[in-house]
Amino acid sequence: MSNHHASHKLRLGVNIDHVATIRNARGGDHPDPVRAAEIVAAVGGDGITAHLREDRRHIRDGDLQRIQDATGLPLNLEMAATDEMLAIALAHSPHAACIVPEKREERTTEGGLDAAGLDNHLAPIVTQLRDAGIRVSLFIEAEERQLDAAIRLGADIVEFHTGEYAHAHLDGDSAKVTSELKRIADMAALAVKNGIEPHAGHGLTYENVQPIAAIPQLAELNIGHYLIGEAIFIGLEEAVRRMRDLMDEVR
Repeated sequence: MSNHHASHKLRLGVNIDHVATIRNARGGDHPDPVRAAEIVAAVGGDGITAHLREDRRHIRDGDLQRIQDATGLPLNLEMAATDEMLAIALAHSPHAACIVPEKREERTTEGGLDAAGLDNHLAPIVTQLRDAGIRVSLFIEAEERQLDAAIRLGADIVEFHTGEYAHAHLDGDSAKVTSELKRIADMAALAVKNGIEPHAGHGLTYENVQPIAAIPQLAELNIGHYLIGEAIFIGLEEAVRRMRDLMDEVR
């Protein structure tokens, strides 16, 4: 068990989008993402993440309030930087809003947000969310240029995209794994130095989570697709618990 002060516990945010993906395959109400949120809360998850996509392919508008009402866990709403999504975020007032890139044809969020390139577009959105008391997170690559933009924009949180790391791990490319870990660790340290809370996520599994979880500055990991996939075989309770244990082992 961790002997760190409790505040250093690495938080686990569970993305429940793909429970809704399975539900929507048949168009009914089952399986209900709200039930997933309740299970995450019961086994000690620290937050619920849900991405309301423009095409509503998984989470739907009506799910958001139900998820918020079901547990006391903070909701992290992933959203594209559009007026429609800004209005929805302001109406629901989630604990946090994580701005992610979104292209209609992609299967999932590929790569980080170009916060540096979209500076002018993002500034008023970030400001309105923050003025409403919503913590603003930007899902970015662990690059200095993107982190600088997040600092300029006044983001509260950055979530570093761990996809490249996950790919390198899968390919057995140990040099790339090492360089990716260093890049994420360096940027996490730089974020903290600038008063931004660093999170990480994308493609994290039982096999690859520990080196990321061991980066001391990271405050939260966001894991979704893998846990929902595992839940099919071992149940969501056990899937989340196992991830939690692996994270605790290295912190």
